[in-house]
Amino acid sequence: QVQLVQSGGGLVQAGGSLRLSCVASGRVFSINIMGWYRQAPGNERELVAAITPGGIANYADSVKGRFTISRDNAQNTVDLQMNSLKPEDTAVYFCRFVGFRGDVYWGLGTQVTVSS
Repeated sequence: QVQLVQSGGGLVQAGGSLRLSCVASGRVFSINIMGWYRQAPGNERELVAAITPGGIANYADSVKGRFTISRDNAQNTVDLQMNSLKPEDTAVYFCRFVGFRGDVYWGLGTQVTVSS
């Protein structure tokens, strides 16, 4: 059984920074895509950023230039550095891992609140 454990998040003023981390534990095999999603109240869950094993990243337009995703393949971790945060970034953030066999795992979510 694979579990994703998230850390980081919290409350920050607009313009501030936060860092999210996610680590996989359990029977972890090769992980293909690692990513971060978020869901604000009343909205659907949306992709924030994702990264391939080789380090190729893609970002939602709304976070480009402000957020950076990184991963450590040996440690099965993915981080999201969030800078210049805006109130509209307020949401619950989820990490998501996709294995090479198509198996998908989700973290339980971390609240990020940006005050104006």
